[in-house]
Amino acid sequence: MPAQDRALDPANSVKVDLQPDSPLSLISMSMGDSRASARGGATVLDLHMSLTLRNAGLRRVRGVTLLITTQEFAPGGKASVARPCIDVAPSQEFTLPVDVRLVRPVQQAGGGPLVRVQIDGVLFDDLSFFGPNKLNSQRAMTFWETEAQRDRSYFKRVLQAKGEKALQSEILLSLTKQAEHGQLDVALSRNGRSAGSVVSSASQRVAQFAFLTMPDAPVQPVQGWAEISGNEARSPEIEVLNKSSKPVRYVEIGWMVKDKDGNDYLAGSVPASSNAMALPPGQKSKLLPDTTLKFSKTGRPVDIQGMTGFVSEVEFSDGKVWVPSREQLKGSPLLRIMAPSPEEQRLADIYANKGLAALIAELNRF
Repeated sequence: MPAQDRALDPANSVKVDLQPDSPLSLISMSMGDSRASARGGATVLDLHMSLTLRNAGLRRVRGVTLLITTQEFAPGGKASVARPCIDVAPSQEFTLPVDVRLVRPVQQAGGGPLVRVQIDGVLFDDLSFFGPNKLNSQRAMTFWETEAQRDRSYFKRVLQAKGEKALQSEILLSLTKQAEHGQLDVALSRNGRSAGSVVSSASQRVAQFAFLTMPDAPVQPVQGWAEISGNEARSPEIEVLNKSSKPVRYVEIGWMVKDKDGNDYLAGSVPASSNAMALPPGQKSKLLPDTTLKFSKTGRPVDIQGMTGFVSEVEFSDGKVWVPSREQLKGSPLLRIMAPSPEEQRLADIYANKGLAALIAELNRF
């Protein structure tokens, strides 16, 4: 072991700083194989720890996001850990693993612990929220819980309408899709070409987006285009229309990319609006200006031949959210290529590890 590499002392290295009115209380902390190593003028902290927390409130907890910092506004000094799709009753304990790498300047003034752990947000079963929300974790966890409610409801309907064998078939399909799933890696940069891109000037062209129609989506893509060069999509613009009767403050556009062999891949949901978005009913707005996206799979560039966009998430000004229904996903190519939601993966894991009876019991808890 290098002389500069050392294990972290939990008493002096990490401070779990919970607010006085926090709905969670700390029961214990295990540092695991967390280590610190000197790299030039900085200390690199590899955290592999776990926190055991208790729900000290009166409502069931559905999600938690932690903000972990060495120096919040320095490069590499901030990270986050989220635990969605949990169901923690009042007084119940649960464990939250923390596996992150942080950097702390050696010359950083002041004593005290190397790492500070804080709550950024706690989401409850009624979708109410606690926390400073510095990371916009309320939006992310509300989307995850809305998806979770959608998928639990779907599997319960299958069980009630068609029986245990039909539920088993659906879960087996989900497990097969998870094993075969191949999502692209997407690197996003602002105002310029992303590192490691493969660009040929002869292949540069402007390509239009195709769009999947979601009949009940509150926001509709109208038109879109991007400059395509090799595995890059540069300066994409997507114009959307707010069809709903409520102001919209956030939109995400999902991307499907077709490669030169005709294979379709989900490229994830790209944040398509700023946090300051305010789109009134009946109005249009353009998304994704001054952005470059680079697509790769298992480290290899994916030559872009076509792009298809779809609205994947919408948040209204009142904090309510919209996600596509299972019926809409099944009526499009999306269900075939989209990664299952965290909740669907959790339910499939219950079936794989404990069997059908345990899955049915879990669905019946909700």
